[in-house]
Amino acid sequence: MEEIKKEDLENYLNGVYQNIRTAVQSIDELLPKVKDNNLKKELASEQDVYIALQKECEVFSQAEKLEKIKDNNWLEKAKLWSSINLSTMTNKTTRHIAEMMLFGTFMGYITCVKDLYDHKNISKEIDDILSRLKEFERKNLDALMPYLV
Repeated sequence: MEEIKKEDLENYLNGVYQNIRTAVQSIDELLPKVKDNNLKKELASEQDVYIALQKECEVFSQAEKLEKIKDNNWLEKAKLWSSINLSTMTNKTTRHIAEMMLFGTFMGYITCVKDLYDHKNISKEIDDILSRLKEFERKNLDALMPYLV
């Protein structure tokens, strides 16, 4: 593998991994605040799939002998944590939490679309993980919408 190709591969994989990690971290922060049992089950189920996709990224990284894939940096984690906690400080309603998840899920979906376009012809394996992530996030949008009403 050429060095530039390896760097492109690492950048692509890191982008996908960080997208997934953002979802996992968001759900970690939100789950304890959720009162509605159905939404709690939905988010826990979503988190299981995100974690499985995360593990696929980690296995791919090891198989390709890439540098360790990078989680979101501490500043990104702190921004996410403070955003969620400030937003739910005064409003922990099911509707509000679903709205927050919908915004985050849609942002993740947009990132998938952009990453697939920006990293064409780099890795069919990463494309596959990202395509499944994109499809999963599309389904999550549909699953979360009913909690707005």
